[in-house]
Amino acid sequence: MPAMFNHILSVALFAISSLDLIAAKPNIILVMADDQGWGQTGYRNHPALKTPNLDDMAENGLRFERFYAGGPVCSPTRATVLTGRTHDRTGVFDHGYALRQQEKTLAQAMKNAGYATGHFGKWHLNGLRGPGAPIFNEDTHNPGAFGFDEWLSVTNFFDRNPIMSRKGKIKEFSGDSSEIIVDEALKFIKAKADEKKPFFTVIWYGTPHDPWVADDADKKTFTKLNPKAQEHYGELVAMDRSIGTLREGLKESGVYHNTLVWFTSDNGGLPRFDPPTTGGLRGFKGSMYEGGLRVPAIIEWPAGIQKSRITHYPAGAVDIFPTLAKVAGLKKSTMLKPQDGQSLSKLFTQEIGPRKKPLPFRSRGRVALVDNDYKILSLPSNGKAQYELYNLKKDSAEQKNLFKKELKIAKRLQKKLMAIDASVTASVNGQDYPEKKVNKQPPRIFWWENEAYRPYLSEWIKRPEYTSRLKRFLNTQQKKKQP
Repeated sequence: MPAMFNHILSVALFAISSLDLIAAKPNIILVMADDQGWGQTGYRNHPALKTPNLDDMAENGLRFERFYAGGPVCSPTRATVLTGRTHDRTGVFDHGYALRQQEKTLAQAMKNAGYATGHFGKWHLNGLRGPGAPIFNEDTHNPGAFGFDEWLSVTNFFDRNPIMSRKGKIKEFSGDSSEIIVDEALKFIKAKADEKKPFFTVIWYGTPHDPWVADDADKKTFTKLNPKAQEHYGELVAMDRSIGTLREGLKESGVYHNTLVWFTSDNGGLPRFDPPTTGGLRGFKGSMYEGGLRVPAIIEWPAGIQKSRITHYPAGAVDIFPTLAKVAGLKKSTMLKPQDGQSLSKLFTQEIGPRKKPLPFRSRGRVALVDNDYKILSLPSNGKAQYELYNLKKDSAEQKNLFKKELKIAKRLQKKLMAIDASVTASVNGQDYPEKKVNKQPPRIFWWENEAYRPYLSEWIKRPEYTSRLKRFLNTQQKKKQP
């Protein structure tokens, strides 16, 4: 009898301690690759690439088979992650647009809830295009302006030996960019763990965006691939290794168990690679087909996801803010309405049936809606909208347009699509803000056109990632000065 009592007591105490861990504010880390396709993981049996650390994450957490980026290119998805809104609502219509300061961001909400907030890596929400450059503290749209206490960031994609900005102070680094930002993020994480302060950390890689430059050791298993592919896949090897470093760092800091790590990519994979990047899906980065929107995604949180599994539930970047708001106990008022996503927290323990809220996408005049098994697209053609309908459960490669064949479903989804499109247009025009208008935004320009960068051009022109573009720009400027 005493033995049985002790067993029951120990089980009860374990259950209470688990509840206490979940009740405590979980630490949160958002990790995002730059241009990694849905098919580019070991767990999806890629024929060349091995990703042992992502695979281990998937084995210990919730792996999504149908997870969607916020949009088909980079800046838009970043805006969606930070707002829970499809990107056109936020003014980030394409890559290089600035996020409106009238938006309410996840980082601001976490900061106000007592979290330490840090951003590491690619930003691309301040209106500046071109290869990643350090962000100045005077930049009105730097990460700090949107709720990040600490930031080590660049304007856009970045590669080996990057030059970055720590809250406006320029610093050069040596080595692989993925490993650099994880090492820097871990310094931030360990400091907060020592302070017993919850942290919200964003790690946005520059990998595997071009230009592709990998370490020789990381390329050695890809000798049968062409030189471009060797560099590309070598970068992904280093990125995967950095994810292993991140997870080990969490364990060493004693915060692994109650830290939610959410990994995904900002858009679909790149074209003209062999093996292909999108795992047999139609289209690539920039496309509204599955290859441009569907991306890898894993959530690992030992305290909250205690049984690993694979889910086919349709989810996306729009769900990140509402999910984390639920997990961290944030007030609903921290999110600007309308919200396009929904909380996935119930999915952490069990399947939850059909999705109630369709996943919307609007980019470059194209509109799409994913409603469980079906997807409808509106694509401009000769000044008119051309509609396509696919059953993704039966036809994930989107080969059979069912718009005319399944007219009842098509009309139902067309009505939803048009309603979403009208709602997004109202947001674009500022109707979601108290002012009912859009405040003045920074121009969408290349960073070297910004006067603040002019003093650095003569030195940075020597850097391989900038040299060809800066030479063209300076030559053009010189010609303009000639009589």
